[in-house]
Amino acid sequence: MEKTTPHIVITGASSGIGAAAAVEMARRGWRVTLVGRDPSRLSASLDAVPGEPTAVQADFSRLADVRELAKRLLSGPRIDVLANNAGLVARGSTVDGFHTTMQVNHLAPFLLSHLLLPHLDGGRIINTASLSAAYGLDPTPPTRAFPSAWLTYCTSKKANIYFTAEASRRWPSVASLAFHPGVPRTRFGTPAAQLFYRIAPGLPTSEQAARELVRLATEPVAQLVNGGYYYNGRLLSGPERRKTAASRLWDATASALDL
Repeated sequence: MEKTTPHIVITGASSGIGAAAAVEMARRGWRVTLVGRDPSRLSASLDAVPGEPTAVQADFSRLADVRELAKRLLSGPRIDVLANNAGLVARGSTVDGFHTTMQVNHLAPFLLSHLLLPHLDGGRIINTASLSAAYGLDPTPPTRAFPSAWLTYCTSKKANIYFTAEASRRWPSVASLAFHPGVPRTRFGTPAAQLFYRIAPGLPTSEQAARELVRLATEPVAQLVNGGYYYNGRLLSGPERRKTAASRLWDATASALDL
């Protein structure tokens, strides 16, 4: 039987960690689909990826875009890895009525993963989380209001870790993994944060930060802990520490999204 080329879908691939991971996965012979919000930046990232990658524009602040993205991906090849990497820090609400940061960072990837599940059997979901999750509040319900954009971001990253843990229990045929990429020199965050990323010394590059995503996508699954949260090749925690909270968040998110 002819061996098929493995396929990875990377959201947030128009710059930073996602763009760097797309290049490296293509170099390793993978079929790569890049997903991004900004058409011009997405096009530039696509041009940098070797081989024959594809790109799909989608704005995760619009859940209609997420559903259209899933519909398009479901009409294509099987997905071996879904990398839920898109993320931002923003104020305000979306057209769907949710906090922008919480929707883009948690609700949208939760919805996309559910919709793509038929194409992910035997594959992996990798969620880009952050050590800032330690400063987040209880993410349930995911529709709550928060006093600051950064607190919302921290809480959304906690939600990413909870989602990973609970997915490992509810979807045993899919390996669910989360990782902290470090604090790379990227365009991410508020204007003040972006200035910090430009001038702070010693920060890793996007390519260095993407190594953990690439490792979790390519390392034999038997060597990984399903539901695990990783940083720099090290397991920070397994899914058992947050079982009750993760289950509550899952049910509340599914209800908010009418799943």
